Amino acid sequence: MPMTFLPVLNEVEKASLHERQPLPDAYLNLQDEEMALRIGAARAALGDRLVILGHHYQRDEVIRFADYTGDSFKLAGAIANHPAADYIVFCGVHFMAESADILALPHQRVILPDLAAGCSMADMAPADQLEVCWNELRQMNLASRVVPVTYINSAAEIKSLVGENGGTVCTSSNAAATLTWGWQQKEKILFLPDQHLGRNTAFKMGMPLDQMVVWDPYEPFGGLTRDQLEHAKLILWKGHCSVHVRFTTQQIAKVRAEHPGITVIVHPEVPFDVLQAADDSGSTEHILKTVRDAAPGTSWAVGTEVHLVHRLAEEVAPGKTVVSLDQFGCLCSTMFRVSPNHLLWVLDSLVDGEVVNEIVVPDEQKKWAKIALDRMLAIR
Repeated sequence: MPMTFLPVLNEVEKASLHERQPLPDAYLNLQDEEMALRIGAARAALGDRLVILGHHYQRDEVIRFADYTGDSFKLAGAIANHPAADYIVFCGVHFMAESADILALPHQRVILPDLAAGCSMADMAPADQLEVCWNELRQMNLASRVVPVTYINSAAEIKSLVGENGGTVCTSSNAAATLTWGWQQKEKILFLPDQHLGRNTAFKMGMPLDQMVVWDPYEPFGGLTRDQLEHAKLILWKGHCSVHVRFTTQQIAKVRAEHPGITVIVHPEVPFDVLQAADDSGSTEHILKTVRDAAPGTSWAVGTEVHLVHRLAEEVAPGKTVVSLDQFGCLCSTMFRVSPNHLLWVLDSLVDGEVVNEIVVPDEQKKWAKIALDRMLAIR
């Protein structure tokens, strides 16, 4: 039975739809076969000057052309493997392309096939709100006792502010190692923008919930008292992933009833009660490795973006069974905006000597953002 893909579109994402640049008419209504042939020809013409990176959540029609596939952490590291490449085409979302530009060499140019491919989670932590937060922590004489950590799902300006204040970036792959590093630096951590990843990771490490508080950037002093902040070891920014918050404990109960003996594995961006009800959790790389290494005949319900789940199901079939925890198959709507049509357009443009949709992080942000990202890559 074909899987139904339903986009998850919040108000921030709806508001950004008008920013989507129109494709030239020549790239509309092309057949898949023609696009595949033309993308292949463009890649061959560009040769070693081109590297295409594809995030796991990309649609199948795009990720098939990627030189590297992976999560944000893996793809960030892949850039260093191609110092001679002139162009890095990042099939992902805006913050990922920004990170690529920060880590790239001076001669390398980073391209995002569709500029409207953003991230609602990243939009939940604007730089001006972080500046207000940090100033308010200073007013309470707490900032000197706090190290900021930002999930890689954040804008370059946020990474820069975090780096300048002694902090680092993390991904879901190294979140636990990053929290360990953070508490070695200072007694408290400010973790943004995804509260669920921070809470789930810290709890799994043994930190009780009563030592965590949520900072609401729309409330004075985060809506918290001085006593609450004094007691807290982890200050969580009030943000979330629009895809992963759709997973529920009711879905877990339903899939267990329908598939007795099934193992439920979820991404740590899901809400706390969902992670507690699951059998295992971890980054996309952890999910992939766990299911691939599992014994033949096992069944898995996976709580993450549906394109990854669908590809994994096809890969391990018929020896193992993989289903989406959400029967409607949630996809990341902003990631989905990158189409093979957009990929063909930017590659054809490169062949013609024109760079379109280049992502350039301002130099004043790049310095501290790179320090924060380098700290991330050094943490094990």
